Amino acid sequence: MKQKIIMKLLTAMAGLGIVLGAVTAHASPEKDRQEMVKFYTDKYPNVPIEDYVYGALAFDADSKSQYDAIMEFPPFDSEIEKSRKMWETPFKNGKTYASCFPNGGKQIAGNYPMFDEAKGKVVTLVDALNNCRTANGEEAYKVSDLKTMGLLTVYARSLSDGMLMNVKVEGPKATAAYEDGKKYFFARKGQLNFACASCHVQNAGVRLRSELISPAVGHAVHWPVFRGGDKLFTIQKRYAGCYKSVRQVSMPQGSDAMNNLEYFHSALSNGLPMKANVFRK
Repeated sequence: MKQKIIMKLLTAMAGLGIVLGAVTAHASPEKDRQEMVKFYTDKYPNVPIEDYVYGALAFDADSKSQYDAIMEFPPFDSEIEKSRKMWETPFKNGKTYASCFPNGGKQIAGNYPMFDEAKGKVVTLVDALNNCRTANGEEAYKVSDLKTMGLLTVYARSLSDGMLMNVKVEGPKATAAYEDGKKYFFARKGQLNFACASCHVQNAGVRLRSELISPAVGHAVHWPVFRGGDKLFTIQKRYAGCYKSVRQVSMPQGSDAMNNLEYFHSALSNGLPMKANVFRK
């Protein structure tokens, strides 16, 4: 049965090459975003683009209603409290994470990932948090460790709830990193020969088994998420899971390649409001 579903999805992707034209090679990031939005709104004219911040829930009113009920009393509030304590606990030198960021870290997460000209590479919020740690004499956390860095991002990202995503791509080096991320997003991978776009562009709003597939626009605004109650997932943890699903060895979390993918992916959500720490199935 599972094989039949996969084959059906592959057949539906036969025209994917046409759909990939929705994002033009070497177009500006804003043009990419506009063309992607147009693709979705043409396909689903009754779904406001603002609702895409809810992922696949934008296509299912019943599921959205269940989500709203869960979010009234989130089962992961205790994890948010643990993260707040991490954020506020001083380093050995007496400083805190808030001292490393403008406005004490409030309303800044939507600017990430950003291209650091001095470093010559994309810097994610996770990188910025680790830079803060090392600048204050602390050891860097492992990027993929959900119990340390993952948990820290929970409160750090929540400080920017409501901020409009504002990822900037300026200059030739930043553009090259963005284009590299775009390449990874559209490249087919693994034994199943899927691209990120195979599901989240071509088949957004389509059911795979019992679940609707979410659109790429709106993806980046709500991480980290909690699945199955209080199980934390970061965006790069989710990327790694997607690679596994298509039977492809994942790029390491925190690598330049993975950061560039997040850079491109996040820019697609520019202009949409951030809301960290949400429930997802």
